[in-house]
Amino acid sequence: MLKKRIIPCLDVKNGRVVKGTSFKNLRDAGSATELGKMYSESGADELVFLDISATNERRKTSLELAKEVSKEVFIPFAIGGGVQSLEDATNLIKQGADKISINSQAVKNPDLIGQIANRFGSQAVIIAIDATSNGDVYIKGGSEKTNLNAADWAKQAQDLGAGEILLTSIDQDGQKNGFDTDLINKVAKKISIPIIGSGGAGKKEHFLELFTKTPATGGLAASIFHFGEIAINDLKEYLIKCNIPIRYET
Repeated sequence: MLKKRIIPCLDVKNGRVVKGTSFKNLRDAGSATELGKMYSESGADELVFLDISATNERRKTSLELAKEVSKEVFIPFAIGGGVQSLEDATNLIKQGADKISINSQAVKNPDLIGQIANRFGSQAVIIAIDATSNGDVYIKGGSEKTNLNAADWAKQAQDLGAGEILLTSIDQDGQKNGFDTDLINKVAKKISIPIIGSGGAGKKEHFLELFTKTPATGGLAASIFHFGEIAINDLKEYLIKCNIPIRYET
């Protein structure tokens, strides 16, 4: 059985980590590089850096961010936001990123999934899906609705070469009421690749629910970690006591 992963998500805007509710009302949470280093040293299994304004502002993800993070972070990290081409992905990986997260551009140009997977392997390709509880998929930071269904799109992405799905519930994002387990299960039934649940974590019990009521292999959260509400090692100790297979170092 795959061990479950605890994954802080760092939504980055102009080099700063921000966090809001349902993708709105953003507030500053600190330096991306400094927070990444702190998580690397405090028990996180992986990190995800998402430049949340890159696509809407029609600019590329900061290569400088990837370069700086790779100097300070010694666990696997993914970076995404504004990745438009195989060249963009190649440059990010050259700067130290372990995985590339694609959202809007994957919808617009599904062939990009296979291009990156063929060059770097499926394990390097995360397809980020932002969806409402009924499965409607949105792109451009949740601002534009598509005609896609989350489960069907995840299956298509897998068939094209994606190695992992990062599924964020727009309705639950920042609410701290728990992960959308129904949405996660609907998507998980269609795919065989790992799925990361995102959106809604507010307490330790929510991660337990995620890992016992869905097949998700990773739990991703932001504000509860950024603002010190839950320490990662405390969360891992709790999950171990609940018999969840988790990576843990004393």
